[in-house]
Amino acid sequence: MIETERLILRHWRATDAADLYRYASDPRVSEMALWPSHESIEMSLMVIRDFFSPNPHCFAMTLKDTGEPIGCIGLVPQGEENYCVSPAEREAGYWIGHEHWGHGLTSEALHGLVGYCRDVLGLKSLLITADARNTASRRVAEKCGFTLVGNYMHDDVESVAYRLILA
Repeated sequence: MIETERLILRHWRATDAADLYRYASDPRVSEMALWPSHESIEMSLMVIRDFFSPNPHCFAMTLKDTGEPIGCIGLVPQGEENYCVSPAEREAGYWIGHEHWGHGLTSEALHGLVGYCRDVLGLKSLLITADARNTASRRVAEKCGFTLVGNYMHDDVESVAYRLILA
């Protein structure tokens, strides 16, 4: 668990499926995150069970005041990175529900994840990749001190990679 001023980053639970579906079924979110919109609560439950839960570094972004999961942040499983990682480096990813865009919550969550990766995991650097058109995701990376290190194509989508040195 990671705590920030307004958020608790915790592991996903099966009971989060309806909340996950609420946000992950929104094409505005899935299009920028480059994954398919969720079509049912059952699909969201499968994602929690098969993708989120096996990853010990995948966290639900939950609001402290309500406990509601509003997004996801964590490390991409090793070997599934979208850009070449350096030794002692991992790729991080994040998304947040549309109604929470523009409130600084994703930047706050990323700051929390950066501290966790540096202080708990002992990583030397973090990588973030994004669809080049996703200006909000790019801005989050830049606000958190990440610098652009490359442009590349991912599944025929122009993409960008950012890096933050932690050590």
